[in-house]
Amino acid sequence: MTKITTFLMFEGKAEEAMNLYISLFENSEITSISRYGANEAGAEGTVVHATFSLNGQEFMCIDSNTQHAFTFTPSMSLYVTCETEEDVSKVFEKLSLEGSVLMPLGAYPFSEKFGWVADKYGVSWQLSLASPHRE
Repeated sequence: MTKITTFLMFEGKAEEAMNLYISLFENSEITSISRYGANEAGAEGTVVHATFSLNGQEFMCIDSNTQHAFTFTPSMSLYVTCETEEDVSKVFEKLSLEGSVLMPLGAYPFSEKFGWVADKYGVSWQLSLASPHRE
């Protein structure tokens, strides 16, 4: 099977976003990063291409050197299952800082504790407490 990796396109904030994300989840790191140099297509120092992992799940990202009439949409989101209420609350708080809350953190029929947020970069995150009935 062909490998499938989530790809995120930023406009000058890729490295900042990766650093926030890897600070929130254990077993996370930036695995490779290449930056634009002087007199190249993108702003010097911004990300040509990078890979990072969040709790072992690999992602790719770039800083686009072209402005687009679009950004991220909540229709595509990263779904995170947290083991503790403390984890859900901590991640929700950090990701919603300077972002927007799409569904407030609370109890819903499908989760004891759930929240949906778009972070300050526009990436959409659904955060849910792991069900005690999961095996």
